[in-house]
Amino acid sequence: IEHLSEEERRHLESELELAQDVQKMLLPQKVPNIPGLEIAAYSRPAQIVGGDYFDFVDFRNGLHGLAIADVAGHGVSASLHMASVQALLRTLVPINKSPAEVMRQVHKLFVHNIRFETFVTFFIGAFDASTKTLTFSNAGHQPPLVLYKNKSKIESVEMLRPTGAAIGLVEEADFAEKTIELHEEDLLVLYTDGITEAVNLQNQEFGRERLIKLSQQANNAPVKEVIQKIRQGLEEFSG
Repeated sequence: IEHLSEEERRHLESELELAQDVQKMLLPQKVPNIPGLEIAAYSRPAQIVGGDYFDFVDFRNGLHGLAIADVAGHGVSASLHMASVQALLRTLVPINKSPAEVMRQVHKLFVHNIRFETFVTFFIGAFDASTKTLTFSNAGHQPPLVLYKNKSKIESVEMLRPTGAAIGLVEEADFAEKTIELHEEDLLVLYTDGITEAVNLQNQEFGRERLIKLSQQANNAPVKEVIQKIRQGLEEFSG
């Protein structure tokens, strides 16, 4: 931007700040009140704007939708695609009954729009408050963590691994669903690679194991404190 005048630079900075404000407004301004769940969320782009996205949208059958996505890349281009994903999700979830249905339709429309220039990792879950079950479809996203309070389980930590390819990565894609049962005091952690791929001054990655350990350490606390614990651990790691 060396060729820009001082006035043009100020104008560009103003436009970027406005874009940042607009992107913040696309994210939920408050968490929903879902029976049986305690919810907290936090998002901060690595640059002025970015491609990370999360949302809460109810399905047509009344199930409560939980979504998180990450557009490949950074900056303005990723933020523009993020806005497209937000519009698609907000349009499609209320007229569909399951995560897989939404995923297939988002993929079809997104591929047409971006022509394989980028891709999006995407996780959508549908929580049934009456049965305490979460049905999900995961399009190549970082696997959410479920920390089970019930110690009789063989595995106290489960990763909700992908059930299909990332959105926009291939032309023909199908997306399966899986269902898990959640119990009182179980902890579900949804995140993007902005955490796991964060690098410190020694060029070490934060990694999923550190995230699991921090989540376990805060597992008995209110969910806002879990987020605070993870943020604090990430800041200490990054130096």
